[in-house]
Amino acid sequence: MSINKRTIVLTSMITLSVLLSGCGLLEGKEKEKIDPPQTVTYTDDGQVIEGTEGEENTEEASEGSVKTELYLFDKNGYVVPQTFSLPKTESVAKQALEYLVEGGPVTDMLPNGFTAVLPAETEVSVDITDNTAVVDFSNEFKNYKPEDELKILEAVTWTVTQFDSVENVKLKLNGHELTEMPVAGTPIGKTVSRANGINLDTTDVVDITNTKAATVYYVSGEEGSYYYVPVTRRVEENNVEGVVAELVKGPSYSSTLINDFSPDVELLEEPKIEEGKVTLNFNESIYGSFEEKIISEHVLNMLVLSLTEQDGIESVEVMVDGEAELVKENGEKLVEPVTRPEKVNTISF
Repeated sequence: MSINKRTIVLTSMITLSVLLSGCGLLEGKEKEKIDPPQTVTYTDDGQVIEGTEGEENTEEASEGSVKTELYLFDKNGYVVPQTFSLPKTESVAKQALEYLVEGGPVTDMLPNGFTAVLPAETEVSVDITDNTAVVDFSNEFKNYKPEDELKILEAVTWTVTQFDSVENVKLKLNGHELTEMPVAGTPIGKTVSRANGINLDTTDVVDITNTKAATVYYVSGEEGSYYYVPVTRRVEENNVEGVVAELVKGPSYSSTLINDFSPDVELLEEPKIEEGKVTLNFNESIYGSFEEKIISEHVLNMLVLSLTEQDGIESVEVMVDGEAELVKENGEKLVEPVTRPEKVNTISF
């Protein structure tokens, strides 16, 4: 499975505050993103820092800093992206991994309930060639709990593959190539990528061989500090209908994740995909518990984040009973297709 690396920006103090910019049939207008921070200006392709050979490019957040996603552990054990403004450097992948180290520079920046993922004093080097990042860890890397092994592998992989020049990750320990993780022996093979998934959930899956992996986003946290969590689940078909079905189904009962979808939500017709935009026509159950015809922010956000993981989908338009004049919780009309912003779960100080 090929997983799209487009990412999201959320503007709350710790989490989402994702105000969708709109869904509609208007033509000739630029699609709006999910509110990027007002202090940051991006070109259509993102401002780019030119790196040296073996380093990657990244979007420039502001003078002297770059917005970087760090995949950390939340209090429930999920691997969750949080975006920070880190010092500008040519070695952005190396820096990102250094900020995953316990007791390192990320310590005073961590949101409540979040922890770093790499053992203390771990040192790291990164070399990028032909879209593969070779990550070489020092011996301290082995000082983690066996039960954290898969999550650490996911955190490292998704942190490094946020950069456009990286598709695959190869791990080394003291210069020696790893084909499995060093503590519990989780298989790695020659490389890993986002196709391996994140926060894997195989609940109620009877036949893994006849299903496909799809990454969807659910909500976690509490009032005033919500954030989005990517979860890779097994579906019969990794397509728009399959993703929508997983969102309506919701997270497993044993999880702490939140779902705003009513179980009665249905698509009234086959989704239409044209020039990177998918159009969805739902029944009125998409309104959930709202008395008026208002769509939950969480419902819209989960749709956009999950569906733009699909190859070829860049924006989402939502309709209800064939009507595109929808209203957000803040009373604004959704008048344009919605795209993902640049980074996920942005932290402000």
